[in-house]
Amino acid sequence: MATGDKYRILCTKRKELVETIQRDPDNILDELLAQCIIIEEYNSINQKEDIVIKIRKLLIHIQKKGESTCQQFQECLEILFPGTNQNLQPSGHEKNKALQGLLSKLKLQEYQSTKLRLRDVLEIGSESIEKWTPQMLEDLPWHFLRKIMALNGTARNTSLGHRACDDEGGSEEAQIAGGDVFSFSDTDIRESLHPLDLLCAVLLCSDSFLQQEILSKMSMCQFALPLLLPALYTPRCTLMLWAMRDIVRKWRPHSLADSRGFREESLVLTAMPTISFVRMGSCSFSKSKFLNEVLSPSQQHHDFFIHRDMESGNVPREITDGLVEISWYFPGGRKNSDLFPEPVAVTNLHGDIESHWLQFTFLTVVSSAVFIVTESISERQYALLSSLQGSATKYYFILNCKNGNPKETLGFLNKLAPVLNLGKSQLLVKDSTTNNAGFVQKLKSAIKSITSSHPKRMNLEAMAVTAPELGIQVDEDRKECQIARKWAREITVEIKDVAKYKREMLRLQGDLWEELAKVEKELCRMRRQGETATEDYRCQLREKQLQLRRQQNQCDLTDGLITFINGIGQLPSMEKHHFLKWMKFCLDHIARDNLFKLRDQYKVKSKMAGDDPQALAMLDKLISTTSLGVEHFMRELGQFYEAEYSMVKEGDKAKCQRQFIHLPGIAADLMLEGFPMELLDGNSSNIPLQWVTDVLTQLHAKLGGRSRMVVLTVLGVQSTGKSTLLNTMFGLQFAVSSARCTRGAFMSLIKVAENFQQELGCDFILVIDTEGLKAPELALLEDSYQHDNELATLVVGLSDITIVNMAMENATEMKDILQIVVHAFLRMEEIGQKPNCQFVHQNVSDVSAHDQNMRDRNHLLEQLNEMTIAAARMEKQCKKVNFSCIMDYDAEKHNWYIPGLWHGVPPMAPVNMGYSESVCELKKYLFDLIKRRSHNRAPKDIPQFVKWVESLWNAVKHENFIFSFRNSLVAEAYNQLSMKYSEWDWHFRKEIHLWVSEKETVIQNQTLEKLQAGALSMLKNEAREKLQHEKQKVLDNLQDYFESGVLNLHLIEKYREDFIRSANCLKNELKSYSENKCEEAIQIRKGQLKTENIQTSYMQIIEGKVDRVLDECRNKKHKLENEELKLEFENMWRETLLELKFSSLQKREIYREMESQLRKDLANRGSAVRQKLQESGSLLYYGIDNFKLKKEYLDSAWIKTMKKLLFIGECETAVHTEELAKSLIDEGKRYTEEKVNSKVDYDEIYCRELLNIINKRLQQEDVKKLGTTACFEVDLKIHILGEAALRFQKMHEDFIKQNDPQCRLEKLKPLYFSTFTDLYLEKDENQTRARDFCDQCLKPALVDYINKRLGTEIVDDILNKAESIEYGSRTFFQFTVQKKLLEEMNLDNYVKYIKNYEKFVKTWIRRYMMDHYRETKRLGELEKKILSTIVKKVREVLESSKNEKNTTVLAFLSNFCEALQQDLVISKDNLLGIQFKNTAKTGQFCANIQTFLLDLEQEILSQFGGLNIQTKLSNLSLKPQDEIFKRVFGCGKQCPFCKVPCEAGGSDHKEHFASVHWPQGLCNFRDLDTQKLVYDICSSEVVSENSFRKSGTKGKFHPYKDYRVYYSDWRIQPDPSIEASDYWKFVFQKFSHQLAKSYNAKPADLPRNWGKITETRALEGLKKAFNMK
Repeated sequence: MATGDKYRILCTKRKELVETIQRDPDNILDELLAQCIIIEEYNSINQKEDIVIKIRKLLIHIQKKGESTCQQFQECLEILFPGTNQNLQPSGHEKNKALQGLLSKLKLQEYQSTKLRLRDVLEIGSESIEKWTPQMLEDLPWHFLRKIMALNGTARNTSLGHRACDDEGGSEEAQIAGGDVFSFSDTDIRESLHPLDLLCAVLLCSDSFLQQEILSKMSMCQFALPLLLPALYTPRCTLMLWAMRDIVRKWRPHSLADSRGFREESLVLTAMPTISFVRMGSCSFSKSKFLNEVLSPSQQHHDFFIHRDMESGNVPREITDGLVEISWYFPGGRKNSDLFPEPVAVTNLHGDIESHWLQFTFLTVVSSAVFIVTESISERQYALLSSLQGSATKYYFILNCKNGNPKETLGFLNKLAPVLNLGKSQLLVKDSTTNNAGFVQKLKSAIKSITSSHPKRMNLEAMAVTAPELGIQVDEDRKECQIARKWAREITVEIKDVAKYKREMLRLQGDLWEELAKVEKELCRMRRQGETATEDYRCQLREKQLQLRRQQNQCDLTDGLITFINGIGQLPSMEKHHFLKWMKFCLDHIARDNLFKLRDQYKVKSKMAGDDPQALAMLDKLISTTSLGVEHFMRELGQFYEAEYSMVKEGDKAKCQRQFIHLPGIAADLMLEGFPMELLDGNSSNIPLQWVTDVLTQLHAKLGGRSRMVVLTVLGVQSTGKSTLLNTMFGLQFAVSSARCTRGAFMSLIKVAENFQQELGCDFILVIDTEGLKAPELALLEDSYQHDNELATLVVGLSDITIVNMAMENATEMKDILQIVVHAFLRMEEIGQKPNCQFVHQNVSDVSAHDQNMRDRNHLLEQLNEMTIAAARMEKQCKKVNFSCIMDYDAEKHNWYIPGLWHGVPPMAPVNMGYSESVCELKKYLFDLIKRRSHNRAPKDIPQFVKWVESLWNAVKHENFIFSFRNSLVAEAYNQLSMKYSEWDWHFRKEIHLWVSEKETVIQNQTLEKLQAGALSMLKNEAREKLQHEKQKVLDNLQDYFESGVLNLHLIEKYREDFIRSANCLKNELKSYSENKCEEAIQIRKGQLKTENIQTSYMQIIEGKVDRVLDECRNKKHKLENEELKLEFENMWRETLLELKFSSLQKREIYREMESQLRKDLANRGSAVRQKLQESGSLLYYGIDNFKLKKEYLDSAWIKTMKKLLFIGECETAVHTEELAKSLIDEGKRYTEEKVNSKVDYDEIYCRELLNIINKRLQQEDVKKLGTTACFEVDLKIHILGEAALRFQKMHEDFIKQNDPQCRLEKLKPLYFSTFTDLYLEKDENQTRARDFCDQCLKPALVDYINKRLGTEIVDDILNKAESIEYGSRTFFQFTVQKKLLEEMNLDNYVKYIKNYEKFVKTWIRRYMMDHYRETKRLGELEKKILSTIVKKVREVLESSKNEKNTTVLAFLSNFCEALQQDLVISKDNLLGIQFKNTAKTGQFCANIQTFLLDLEQEILSQFGGLNIQTKLSNLSLKPQDEIFKRVFGCGKQCPFCKVPCEAGGSDHKEHFASVHWPQGLCNFRDLDTQKLVYDICSSEVVSENSFRKSGTKGKFHPYKDYRVYYSDWRIQPDPSIEASDYWKFVFQKFSHQLAKSYNAKPADLPRNWGKITETRALEGLKKAFNMK
């Protein structure tokens, strides 16, 4: 017992006592001296002159003497001043005032009306990661709540943090005592709070659910619980029945000790004897402390009740007088050590029974025996006790003879003996000679005798019936609680046999759901396919799936389910909570009762001789399925929802007919309110995906989109305390009783406080609790290991932090568990998910565990590494890995050693303090880890989590996890990176294109001296620097992107290397391009310089002749007319040309040169090839007619072999060969066209490059497999070179014609004549020369400049448009093209797309460009922009030249050309003409050019405006369609089975993949026996049991599942859903007959289901496949 009532009156009623004693202080002192209450103190007190100081000192001395002296003092006052004791008792008003004062001190006033809720307490705040000691009284409630939720045994400690001593001021007592240095003080007491006061205050401010949680946790800690709360702010005491309703206890009565059975029951329903302990009057020893000794097992003391010798137990109670606490003793079946053979309840009334007669009366009614502790009995007390006459309860007196009059007390007891039926054994005397331990044994013996004499047994529910009769209210009698109970009873009253109820009333989740789960998995695994075609089998399974859903949908809601739906949907929030709690209590009780009976039956059956194994197995199954909880009802609702959703989706039900559409919203509300939600149904091992998706989507909406969360999961062997660990860590309510072991996986949401969200980096923690791995009830099932593997893979994949819970006693099962976990982590690493892993070793209590287990940790790590290597082999990964590679694991930091949960032996063991503190340390570390990880990785929000659930579960169902994982988040992140890389790729290309264009221009402006040895080398060095710089920019951009914090980047970390390689590959490609271009430009320029030198000499002669004729004309006597001038000039021109000996460029026979190169190329191919070449004749005769396939092109022996091995016919090979020839001919034409348009002379490099293109293609593996002959190669090369020879010959002849000296001079004739005329007539030739310069020199250069730049501008323009996303990545492009094809539904377009994808894409892009620029004026704007840029430069050069004095026009033009040599190539011929006899002033000449520039701009733009788009595009040096093509075409590789093109980003990726694969018949694959097109889809085949054979397998059959043995560079992922391939199924079905006719085959026998696919569904399937919204 803590300090007593009388002592407390002196503390709280000091003012009233001072006033009372002031009436006659001397008389009081004398009376106290006479009764020996004060002796030594009398003189010192009496000497005080100040009467108030005298009284205050008296009161302090009385207090110091303790409770007994306080009682004697108050009895003395009552004698002198009758009625004083009554006046000192607190009234109802005073109690309320005391309560308000206490709540004020604790800062809890706001929670009197708005109660504290459980979720408020569980909310994660900054204190979760701090070690926190209460410093002020207001800290104590939160400290208590946090500690009790963590099951910490110090939760009741109300001591405040130590403060520095304050020596400056003296205490009140020191002042009274005249300033003594040493004095007694009650400061510490006043600054603290009694634990019971704190408990009552918290309970009064908590809602009923938090009260339940507090008492449940207290019960686990073996703390006494409040049974009756005193009347504080209510007029009556309160019985805490509801608050204890959630407590379940297990015990083994001695009657079951031999059979080793046990009982498990709700505490409030367990009937047992109740032994009550009360105090009458004062008592010098602590009743509570004494009870603790009685209830504690030997050698292990535990404080069940708070007593005065505990920390803060001596602090005066302020509000808890009249509190009745209750504790229990439960036996463990150990006869030698158990205190009592059966459960016993022990109650303890705080306060004197005189003051709390109502509580005492209640205890006398409900108790089997009442022990009254007293030191004396007065006349008044005797009268009170006499009123108990007739009570059936046994009364015992514990007499403490330390104080009082023993004889008088014994006299009253003897009088009471007949009244209360007292016997000798009912008086226990404790005096100064009594041994404490001996007395405890006496009391235990008394209690034992009571329990063995068939005492009254009563449970708490029965007490609740008695309480109202005495005027005590029951917390459960609240209206909302009783309404909810009634609703729950309506449902549960029908349930007698759990298994039968589940079978008949929860029909959807039984056999139907389990069968559905099997069908869903079989759709992914195809194990029982047999001889059935894959797509047919899938259709059969789909039909079965729909049939099962229809059966589910036809089931009606039972009455129980209707009530349940109404309960969770219509009841107000508080009533709904109570309803769900009542459901839980009732269902748990029924399940426990059923389980108890079944276990008894099992024991009986198993002992019977000749037992029936089948009967035992049946019982075993019943036991494992006897669990029944709210989750089963929610699961049933989920199935109703899913069935209805399927019907709506299939069109069997209209959307407006849906009746369950509101259910996900209700379930989301429950999650928000803290109820766990089932993620994975452990019975069927399946996820109701649509239900879970829609519930979580609703949850996201209700949170206003703020749902960033960190996912934490726990894995481990069954019954190793996983749920308890989570409940302790986060205060959650995952099921832990034996009838309620977790099956499957449940998720619970914990809110992060708003002021802590930014720091922690998330809004919620999502905790996932899982069923135990290696569960005994699943061990006999053949797929139990797989079940565990699926579960582990799922939860590890979903989690950010995985706790692997390992109990040391399960070490033998550890290896299996670790293997499962390692596989799961390895799979996650492969898809970019690298969760953190914490190993929790439970039941390790040694303080040196961490150091002692260093070797064990290292051994564990070695084991994990070995398992990782083995797992990698099993998962068919070639790379070297260890455990740390696949997950965030540090052997030192991520291993936790946690003591066992119980301190001692249950059922009476409290929670181990070490357990609580270790779990708390782990929790703090986890939050710290979450904080650190949030800086590098953004948490998932609910939509992302939903996508993970969907894709992970799909992958798990496919078994072959790594090769089947497909996640929309990964796809989205990859697409975003691909789009970014495409931007960087184009920027790289653009920079190099511009650099090359600039260098080509510079080269075109160079003299022969500058192009001698070293020029090319310098350019190559410059190119290398530029390429390295641009490559580094790409790599820097890539690095920055991965560090940018963009969502889900960690998921695509493994692709980073692909893009780095692609950057290197791009650099190499552009290196070759830039060097070739520079080399080519130098060769061309050198050739031009030869002709220019010849031309210059001719022009010098012409200019001399013109000069001479001019002089002759000027010397004539009369002035010549225009016609005469013209005649003179013409004569001179004709004579001069006759005199000149023109040396033209030599005409070459290009076709002969190409023939020679072809012979060299085929020189080593044997005599047959040489003979074929000789017979072929001249190339000029080839390339005119179309190339036709001949029989001799195919190796007949090869075809026979292939036909025999692979059923590949000659026709099929011929088709592929023809396609090959056509593609190479097209490629040759494209290359030839490009070179012809460059308008330069033919170079032998062109023929070499053509041959290189052909050879490179013919060396590829797929071409080799066609079995073509050398004859095919020869004829193909002759045809392609023949076509090119004609074009190159004409190109060469055109070049000679363009560069013929005489022709070039004839072009300059008008210019010379104009100059001649102007000079003779002495006209101002300035303007004419300026105009000629603009027309003859600037205009061609500016037009050329536009053509060089327009290509890059067009690409930029297309990529910067709003719709440019369709060209952003290969995936987006594929989606756009296929969507457009669906809209057009044109077979020819589909055939072109499928048969010649490359040509189709090029045509598509070109058509898009033509259409786009035909419909808009954008091309003109781009031309104007480019022209404006260069004209601005020209103006700047002219402006700077204006002010140069004494500069000739010749010098000006030279400077002008030099200033713009990187931009413009100005014709040297025309320039020489402009310079001839040009005596104009430079400033004026510049001004005139500037004047004409504006007209020139308009003229050029007008000229471009007059051209059609096709002509414009053909004139461009950089073809924009080719650049866009490179961006979206990719690597060009096609699926080895269905020929779908690869969509991987970059140019040098390790693996090829496509979002969706085609039915193989679309590519003309057929069954050679029936000639019918096949409709197999490789994304289905790779999960089937089917096999394939191709040339690569050498004709041997090979399982589709292991296709990567032969096609390791392809990743064919199973369809994420059956709808994903709907698009191509629809297309194939639509055009099946036309395709067959086109391919000269028979139509495919398509599955019936394909005909049901609509265009809308096909489009939905396409969107889903490409992850488009």
